[in-house]
Amino acid sequence: MRVSELSTPGRTLVMGIVNVTEDSFSDGGKWLATDAAIEHARELVRLGADMIDVGGESTRPGATRVPADVEAQRVAPVIAALHEEGIRTSVDTMRAATARAAAEAGVDLINDVSGGLADPDMYRVMAEAELPVCLMHWRTVRFGDAAGAADHGGDVVRDVHETLGRLVDNALAAGVVTDNIVLDPGLGFAKTPQDNWALLKALPEFIAGEFPVLVGASRKRFLAGIRADRGLEAGPQFADPATAAVTALSAQQGAWGVRVHDVAVSRDAVDVAAATALGADYMSAHDSAQAKEEAN
Repeated sequence: MRVSELSTPGRTLVMGIVNVTEDSFSDGGKWLATDAAIEHARELVRLGADMIDVGGESTRPGATRVPADVEAQRVAPVIAALHEEGIRTSVDTMRAATARAAAEAGVDLINDVSGGLADPDMYRVMAEAELPVCLMHWRTVRFGDAAGAADHGGDVVRDVHETLGRLVDNALAAGVVTDNIVLDPGLGFAKTPQDNWALLKALPEFIAGEFPVLVGASRKRFLAGIRADRGLEAGPQFADPATAAVTALSAQQGAWGVRVHDVAVSRDAVDVAAATALGADYMSAHDSAQAKEEAN
């Protein structure tokens, strides 16, 4: 399988988040039971998700890492069930053993927020699985502890470019093929609000590069901060409108995918961006796609 097989040409992929965790920053505990997670994933697909990102360990600041076997036991049954239903999935993990279990369960993409650095066996497992992989930028001394901003040498955009380049080199050296690599600039991971806005401003630079780009801004604190500046409630659940704005900008600029909690509003944003790009040709393309879907 290749990255190009996972998305629809001309439209940014919408990756819906299913946290099979107790303590994720936005919805921890809601989908911890396997049946609940599966049902939530189905609902996200109904609302327009192209892929479901299944995670069994929170990476929020201060989160406690769970044992590897617990993480695998959380995500593998969900992935297997969704695979049986023909639903595309990715696994959000920093552990090679969990990635291997997910691959055996039928996962379509390995999404590692450490970029392959947290587990010395991860790049090898990625290569052996022969699946698309997403490598994210996260400058930290200890993976699993996202508290505080890192030192990016005074130029976060350059640091992200250079670090992602090294992660790609690591993956290629291990046997991951070029066509199977997606990159994520790591919004919200050990970055200040200024860092995050700088990266979003530079997003066209990353998208113009060799590799597809996944944008994961959903419900991040720097987006909620926009509301706080106006004296409004600023918890994660209030950041969906700002997330949708980032989705629209990312899609308009050609991002490969967006990783989001509120699928419905982001799918609308992606579709508006696609329609705007096509202009008057949008309806004919839409009608053709709808006719094909009805025929199937």
